[in-house]
Formats: sequence, C-alpha cells, structure tokens
Amino acid sequence: MSDRIPFHIQEEIMKRLPVKSLVQFRSVCKEWKSLIDNSKFIAVHSVTQQQHLLLRYEDPVEKSENYVSFVDDDTFPQRRFVHTLPLSVKLLLGSTIVGSSYGLLCFRGHSGKREDLWTKLETETVVLWNPSIRKTITIPMPNKFNKDHETDLGFGVCPVTIDPKIVEITQFHKTSYHCEAKVYTVSSGKWRNLTSNLPSKQFRIFWAQVVVDRFIYWCAFDPMTIENELPNHNFIMLFDITNENFGVVELPDRLRRHSPSQLCISKVRESLVMLEYDSFVKRACGVWMMENGVEKSFTKRFTVMDPPYWSKSITTLGFRKSGQPIMELENAHEQSELVVYEPYAERFDDIGIYAITESFVVNSYIETLVLLG
Repeated sequence: MSDRIPFHIQEEIMKRLPVKSLVQFRSVCKEWKSLIDNSKFIAVHSVTQQQHLLLRYEDPVEKSENYVSFVDDDTFPQRRFVHTLPLSVKLLLGSTIVGSSYGLLCFRGHSGKREDLWTKLETETVVLWNPSIRKTITIPMPNKFNKDHETDLGFGVCPVTIDPKIVEITQFHKTSYHCEAKVYTVSSGKWRNLTSNLPSKQFRIFWAQVVVDRFIYWCAFDPMTIENELPNHNFIMLFDITNENFGVVELPDRLRRHSPSQLCISKVRESLVMLEYDSFVKRACGVWMMENGVEKSFTKRFTVMDPPYWSKSITTLGFRKSGQPIMELENAHEQSELVVYEPYAERFDDIGIYAITESFVVNSYIETLVLLG
C-alpha cells in the first residue's frame, strides 16, 4: 500500500509517529530505514515530540535510587513510568547527571573497583543514555596525571548535525593559570584538543548545566573577586556546540553581585532562566528569564515564597513546559517532598513523592531517535 502513497507524504506521516513505531519501521524497507536514520529527519521529528520530565531520587525508607519519568501534558503527574537503569549506568560509581539534550542523558562517574575511587585515575567514565530507545554509549574520559587541576564537563547535541558532543574544560593553577579544553564527538569516537578561543581567566562553575538551542550554559563566578575581597562577579559561561567557541554572558548588576551560592541556572522550554535565592536558608526564590537571548536582558517573572510552615527550605529543580517550577520542600526530618508551584495562584501542589533531602534531580527530555544508528 505504501507504494501508492508518494514518498514525501510517507515522510510527513512518519514525522508525527512515536519513536517506538519508527524503530520498528526501520526494518520494513531500505528507503524507510535510510529516512529514519537521517539526521535531518531526526531533528524535525524531535520538534513534534512531547516533553518528559525524568526524576531521580533516593527513597527515604528503602534507601534505593529511583528513576521515574512523567509526561509533561495536561495529565501531569498521573502518567508516570518507572525506568530501569541500563547496566552501564548501574556500574558507574558515584554517578551524577551532567545534563540532557535531544532526548539523551549524560552520566558521569567512575568505573573500576570501589577502593580505587580515591585516586580517580584512569577510571572516570561518561555514559550517554537514550531512555526512549534504551540505548547507551560508554565513553572513557581522557587520563589526567597532573592532580593540580579542576575539571568541568558539558554535554549537548549539535542541532545541525545531531551529533552528541562532550566538552571537558580543565584549569591549571600551580604556577600560572592556563586552561585546556577537549571535545568528544560520537560520530568520530575520539577526543580532540581545542586550541582557539579558550577561556582567558579563572572561573568557577557551580550547579548543573543547561542546554538551550546550540549553547551549553553554566552559572559561574570569578574566584579572584572573593580571594581579593572585591564585590562578587557572577556571569554565565557558554559553549557553542556548533562552532565550538566559548563565550560569556554578563548578568544584570543585581544578579552579578549576588552571593554565588544563592544563584542557579535553569530553563523554561527554550528560554534561559536564573534563580535567585533570598539567603543560604532558601525560603524564597526569584525567577529571572532572559529576553530574546539578549545579554543582560533578564526580567524577573515572579518570586516563589511563603512555603508551608513545616518547610525548612525550598529548591527549584526544574520547570514544566507551562512554566511552573518543580520544587523540593525540605522538612525537619532530613526528608523532602516534591511539589509543583502555581505562580498565579501562589500555591504548592503535592505530587506525592518523598525522598532523602537533596537527592531529587529533575531533567527534561523528549523522545528522540538519537543514537539509533
């Protein structure tokens, strides 16, 4: 029957199909397989997919680590699915999630024996996981023999080539400051050095990264201002995934001078967001959004405040596509509750999930075909 339908019509139909169906359709014929594996088709298909929210947390009773995803639509939070981690992620020791991009999650940890962890030599590993098609890729990190360094990672998928990339930034301080950077692309399967347009001055990255369009963003600050007792200088460090250049986004004075530990970076859909906490205790959180990607043009949208009386602190973990913050409310018993804040009604809605304090992690993702080929 497909022979009687023009191929361009078949393509338009397949752009709207779920990932699981397309994985099966690859075996129908060579033409369909070639289309579904094409990077341009994968990019266009990704735009049509519904956002999901992946939640990672430690159960306070069973002391187990859990992964649950929610469909971010009108049914939220009813449609939820429990994920079983792939073996390659389970084998990582001390794993953390670097970030998510185009439906992939990037895990960082150590492989090898647990007693070797203290050395952190030749054991650091990255695993890329596509939960939609249940495929992973394990990537060994470059060896580091000089211990006098600080290393930060970034992860994102190039929106032009749909090629996943990992960037490693290493800063050395022992004699004089200098910075090195390496990039790994899945298509090449190799690490290579970046030699131009590297960061020229010291910085410290705190909290997690965010990917918006072709940029990886980190919240950063100038450590020399603290060491020299000067006013704080916070800024946003960025890495362009397409041309592999670094850059800096300056913040409005209020955010630039704020305590670095009370700032965090996030995103709502494809807009960059800065979170401004009132103090170390975190009883209120201001939400600032970048306007049209213009430097310094952050507008304060609302403030999350007046949490329940029993809450010690609040932490914004991420955002729904509708713009509602997903938050952790900590109680007095080293446990936390997951809630969604409704900014217009100024209301906290309980999701019914409890965890060990500070174990909640939320990452948004879409179902994609990246890593399928």
